Amino acid sequence: MHVSVAYSGRECLDIVEEADPDLILLDIMMPEMDGIEVCQRLKSNPATETIPIIFITAKVSKEGKLEGLDAGAVDYITKPIDLDETLARIHTQLRLQEMFHENILLQKRLGDARKAAAVGAITKGITHNLNNLLGVVVGYLDLLKNGHDSPDMIKRNVGLIDKAITRMINIIGQLGTIANNERHELAVISVSDLIESSIMRFKEEYKIDTEVLIDSSLEASTRISANAETFEIILGKLLINAWESYHIDTPPNDRTISLLASVQDKSGIDTLQLKVADKGEGIDSKVIDTLFEPFITTKTSVGRGMGLTIARHTIRNLKGDIHLKDNADSGVTAILTYPL
Repeated sequence: MHVSVAYSGRECLDIVEEADPDLILLDIMMPEMDGIEVCQRLKSNPATETIPIIFITAKVSKEGKLEGLDAGAVDYITKPIDLDETLARIHTQLRLQEMFHENILLQKRLGDARKAAAVGAITKGITHNLNNLLGVVVGYLDLLKNGHDSPDMIKRNVGLIDKAITRMINIIGQLGTIANNERHELAVISVSDLIESSIMRFKEEYKIDTEVLIDSSLEASTRISANAETFEIILGKLLINAWESYHIDTPPNDRTISLLASVQDKSGIDTLQLKVADKGEGIDSKVIDTLFEPFITTKTSVGRGMGLTIARHTIRNLKGDIHLKDNADSGVTAILTYPL
């Protein structure tokens, strides 16, 4: 065990910066800078905030001990020092610190394992969906070969092949979104403008001409730091999910989609909240707990099931979140939260 000694608060900070100690025994009464201030400075620095600090002092009052603990100390030793007790407390804190570092390492390994599992799930889902879509293309090509003398059949089958290929392209594009989700350039954007542009993009991209009912309590000055294109894609996925929640026979004019925009105070932080609500068929109880996993979907057609996965994955990397809840009467509400 190597021990470094400092004779003032200033010297202590300098040594800690160089030596990166496993534990600090800190006297409260020191020249230039007392132990309380030294402790506060160490705890305010991300590079040193996890180093355990044990205060040594002649103060025996409850207030004196609380002052040291409030500053960030993990323990308190009063003078005159009992050597055996001090060594016991040091060994205890060192063991706790070792456990802390082991826990961090385990969390990292667990995170890596989860990432590997997610990649495996996505890869499996991609293979399954692309194989299905390729099967669709091959099947309709065979029909074309057998029905080449029927213009109507050719037109219909070519249209279905085109749709299958478009879905394959969308899957590949969605994978690109996952790969690039951490490289977005952010800018300060008006939320009202962003909502309007997202709805416009949703209509153009999915070729849907429907009215989205907007109920906004936002002030004109409400802004967020975001990437406009990314945010439009995320909100578009929530809107298309609401659109597709209705039964396939539901007329377009009856597919109600509403968007409620507000600012909520969450733990003292102003947060944008966007609620996209529909009155469709609701969430299947079989998939409600896994709906955000790759390729989990309530749709019967192939090539579906990544929209919500990508939307949540991307928004979480931007410090936001998405979750779903069943409406009391019918349908589902997707709730997007994002820090202002």
